[in-house]
Amino acid sequence: MARCWYAYNGVGDPLVLSSYILASRVPACINGFVVCAVYAPSCGINPSVLSVRIRYYIGNLTLTLVAQPDGTTKKYVYGKN
Repeated sequence: MARCWYAYNGVGDPLVLSSYILASRVPACINGFVVCAVYAPSCGINPSVLSVRIRYYIGNLTLTLVAQPDGTTKKYVYGKN
C-alpha cells in the first residue's frame, strides 16, 4: 500500500485520524516536542489508519523530541517546536 505524508493540524488529538490532512510535499520539520507530520498508508485526504507502530512512534517523539523511529534512516513521525 502506498504511503503519503500527512500534516498534523496542531489542535486535535494526535492519535485521531481526522487530526491529519494530506500534505502536498515532504515536511520541512523533523525534530521537536509537537507532532508535525506522519508518513502513513492510504494517500487519501486523511490517513486510513494510524497503526500501533505509528502510535508508538508518536509517543516516543513526545518523550525524546527526535523524529521516529530513532536510529533508522526512514522516519515515520516528525516533530516541531
